[in-house]
Amino acid sequence: MNQVIALVDVDSMYASVELLFRPDLHGRPVVVCSNNDGAIITRNLPAKALGIKMGEPLFKVQHLVQEKGLVIFSSNTTLYGDLSRRMMITLESFAAEIEEYSVDEAFLTLPGGSHKGALEELGREIKARVYKDVGLPVSVGLSTTKTLAKLASRAAKKYPKTVGVVDLTDPIRQRKLLSITDVSDVWGVGSKLTKRLRALGIHTAMDLAESDPKDIRARFSVMLERTARELAGVRCTELETAPESQQQIVCSRSFGSRVTDKSSLNEALASFTATATERLRKQARVAKSLTIFIRTSPFSNDPRYSNSLTAELPYPCDDTSIFLGRVRVMLNKIWRDGYRYAKAGVMLSDFYDPSHLQVDLFNDQPQNGKRDTVMRLMDQINGETRGALRFGSQGQRNQVAPRWQMNQSFLSPRYTTRFSDLPIAKIR
Repeated sequence: MNQVIALVDVDSMYASVELLFRPDLHGRPVVVCSNNDGAIITRNLPAKALGIKMGEPLFKVQHLVQEKGLVIFSSNTTLYGDLSRRMMITLESFAAEIEEYSVDEAFLTLPGGSHKGALEELGREIKARVYKDVGLPVSVGLSTTKTLAKLASRAAKKYPKTVGVVDLTDPIRQRKLLSITDVSDVWGVGSKLTKRLRALGIHTAMDLAESDPKDIRARFSVMLERTARELAGVRCTELETAPESQQQIVCSRSFGSRVTDKSSLNEALASFTATATERLRKQARVAKSLTIFIRTSPFSNDPRYSNSLTAELPYPCDDTSIFLGRVRVMLNKIWRDGYRYAKAGVMLSDFYDPSHLQVDLFNDQPQNGKRDTVMRLMDQINGETRGALRFGSQGQRNQVAPRWQMNQSFLSPRYTTRFSDLPIAKIR
């Protein structure tokens, strides 16, 4: 066995990050909400023990604050992203190849163990190191394929006797775990697929691993065929160490309160556009197509209206001011009075590499590099102090929070990325 794939997964990451900076809350049930504090997206073990379900609306569990000491946090994506970045740096010291699968998960390619127990020792070392360096508890699953590593990581979380590390490289252990794992718990198998698989007599992960791959491909898809083969120990997918080039950038948000005036909606779209173009510049790309959309809530009794509009620029660019000028014109075309708007967004698409652009003789091109310099300087300053520089159409930074901003009533400080939010230690 030359190489092993490990999956390192943070245990209830959002809740774990919050508890990292609030040790006084250890042992209490903690949940983290989705955007606008709408639903529960993360629960720690004490919260799960209360019967709180994933995706449950917040209002249904708020009574537990008084009754059971439930602690609620709004989603602090800046904080979670920074702790994720720190974890990935630590993991890079263990492996030459690493795939950052999500904010709380990473696949690693490791050398095969030279003796029985060596891989478990390495898994425990990874677990201890992440906790020491970053303060986050992780589970480690090790096996010969990504799908089996994912299954091993799930077992490391589910079974306390594993102490958070499962070596699933042994075929006998693989068969034992596969035989007691419901097919619905296999990576990539959703509820619809589960129903169809059970209709064919495939109820466990072992059933899927022993099925005919060609038949699975014919009945379902090549993706499920690969999953079946990987469960059987045949590696079909390698680590994706280079991030895929995005084909579009979308920045949208549901509003904290309904928006009824055009100026506020334009302000929201301007802020989304500024964020999207900043991401575009980070990817060293330019875009030619801009789409905006606005809509009312489909879940209320308000009159419903939704619309979108796409415009193509004369030449691809990454200049925020160019896109902002288009946004205002486009909003005027699709705006309708008398509606209570609940969500809006922008999308940039049709990307190009700026170093390989062909000049169009019949359209005006950017006159010089001064605007590029301004954009880069703005990104640098905003990278140090978020929101320090803004365009006028985005509204004033220190004004009362606009109606379109998200509800984040339980937002914790950005401890690691903002000086004003640094925790203060009181010495008695």
